Amino acid sequence: MSSRNYIIESEDLSLSDRQKYRLGAMAAGVVACFDNSIGSWNPKEIPASNGVKPVTNDIMTFLMKSGGEPPESIDVREFQPILDAGSALDQWNTAALAAVGTEYSCFQAVAVPAVALRSKKLVVWYRVQIDSVPLPVSRLVFRRNAAAGITTAEFDLEQLATGQKVDGYLSEPQIWMPNMPHAINAMCRIATGLLARVILGNFVFEPAGSTNA
Repeated sequence: MSSRNYIIESEDLSLSDRQKYRLGAMAAGVVACFDNSIGSWNPKEIPASNGVKPVTNDIMTFLMKSGGEPPESIDVREFQPILDAGSALDQWNTAALAAVGTEYSCFQAVAVPAVALRSKKLVVWYRVQIDSVPLPVSRLVFRRNAAAGITTAEFDLEQLATGQKVDGYLSEPQIWMPNMPHAINAMCRIATGLLARVILGNFVFEPAGSTNA
């Protein structure tokens, strides 16, 4: 697990900083797409500074010139809880928070599920907003391989309780790779017995013209 996992409060960032975070997250996703045969790299569209393949800075330059539009071979959309995670509703709800210190899926299931991506889909997560007061969750946990599998990143959410907005950016974008089960869990801070609204900023990447549920 990376030692650089932390939340940057939204109100501490300028508008241009937020735009750079979004473009940085999208650039990381495009690089991962090319590495996983999602879409195809066109050297005429995105020149590679190393002459071999584009790196994140090359993609950032392209995105700034394109106004945030992705390469022609890749479609980008937002994650849909029903389509992409099999949730009951297209809403960002956890399961009911029943026990302090327990992890609950951010995708509404009673248990903590793992979402398996298909071979031609990749997701980048870059932001978290909590729309429940008082702050009912204390940590955001990214896992791989199973619902209680390997922890790939963990973010402390309690600092968000001190801000005017319960809204922050992840210090590093978290990438869900294709053909692998993933989970995002929120740890209960207050056992309300109710769901919590944990809204995750993201980009879903797919080959142009396809939607892979």
